[in-house]
This record gives sequence, C-alpha cells and structure tokens, in this order.
Amino acid sequence: MNPSPWAPPYGQEPAGLKKFSIKVAVFAWSASYAVALVISSAILVATDNSDLVAGQEPKWFLGVSALALWLPYAIGLYLISKKFGSGVFSKDYFLIFRKIDLWGVPIGVASQLLLVGLVTWPFRLAFPEKFAPELVEKRARDLFDNATGGWLIVLIIVVVFGAPFVEELVYRGLIQSSLGGRFSGIVAMVITAVWFAAVHLQLVEFPGLLAFALVLGYCFYRTKRLGMSVIAHVAFNATGLLLVATL
Repeated sequence: MNPSPWAPPYGQEPAGLKKFSIKVAVFAWSASYAVALVISSAILVATDNSDLVAGQEPKWFLGVSALALWLPYAIGLYLISKKFGSGVFSKDYFLIFRKIDLWGVPIGVASQLLLVGLVTWPFRLAFPEKFAPELVEKRARDLFDNATGGWLIVLIIVVVFGAPFVEELVYRGLIQSSLGGRFSGIVAMVITAVWFAAVHLQLVEFPGLLAFALVLGYCFYRTKRLGMSVIAHVAFNATGLLLVATL
C-alpha cells in the first residue's frame, strides 16, 4: 500500500504532535515576545524615535524591528529544542518540505484574493467606517510607500520570506503542535489561529488574518509538516504586496 502523498516521507514521520508541553510553549512565546518588545523599545529610544507615528517610520525601521522580533524567537526555539526536545530543530518543529507542499502557492494566492475579502465583507457592511478597504490594506500600503530603492528589497525579504518562515515555526511548529498534545487537532488549530490573528494588534485585519490562520493551521494539521503552511504564507504575503504595488 502506497503511503499518502500528504504524509511525511517514510522514516521522517513525527512520533506525534506533542513535542513540548503547553507550559513550555507559552513560556517560550511570552519570554521571546517580551524580549522583542524591550529590544524594539530600546532601539526607538536610542535613535530618538520613541514618538514614532505609524506609517512614518524611518526606512531602516522595518528591517531592524524584524530582527529585534525574530532573533528572540529563533533563540527561544533553539533553546527549548535543546533542553526539552530532541535537539534536532527541523524534527522538533516539523520543518519538512515535500513537492506536494507547492499546493501552498495557489492556497496562499486564493486566500489573499478571495478569502480575506469574503470574510471581511460582512464586517464592512456592518461597520463601514472601521472596515473600509483602504483601512484593511493600510499597514501594507504604508510599508510599501515607505520603501524605495534598496529598501524595497529589504521589504520583500522581511514581508514575503522572513515573516512567514518565523511565524510558521512559532505558531504552527511550536504552539499548535503543543496544544495538539492536550486538545484535539481542530481545537488546537482554532486556538492558534485566534492567537496568531490577535497578536497582530489590528482589529481591522483580524477577520482576514483569523480566516487565513485557520487555513495555515489546517495545512499543518493535515500534513503534520510546516512545508505547505510556509509556502502558503509566502504566497499570501507576496500576493498582498503585489496588489499594493500595482493597484
């Protein structure tokens, strides 16, 4: 009998989704997030940008703030892998790719072009001033308008590649997998999706992010790998950036 194309390659199947306890996962996320906030705040104070206005950030701010966020998470993931996991990063966080994960490309594109608009539409009708299209895309447009020349390359690296990779490691590879050891796979997927959407701290983006996070969570739940969710996330962000650049 041939193995399912969704399954990891023979010999690479995870023993189960419970790699870390919920307590360890929550502590790792909380500590990393707190450190990231402290570093970001220190950078703003040191550069005399403590009163920074959204949409008017210096061109260097995106790359520096991304590193300030990612490095604590990367270090946190590495440390708990060594202390509580197998010590093999890719195994502990299900960082495995297969050809079928390329289905993540149409999944991500369709989520950006169709899903976000569909789930935001009822909120737009009920609260037109709070969920106007220009408000939904404001953060992405501010980032793009503020990036010129070489900084546009930094924007692409951060938004299209860096953010999806780090966020999938943290939210699906760490949090959803840990929750899956205590709750059913669907419950773990929903909790993680709400967590992921809420931490972006943008009410206007919440419905769309929540819907997309459920898609990413299902990719992980179905495949037991991060490959498809990472690729879907990259395609989603790339499509969003392309829309902002061309419309």
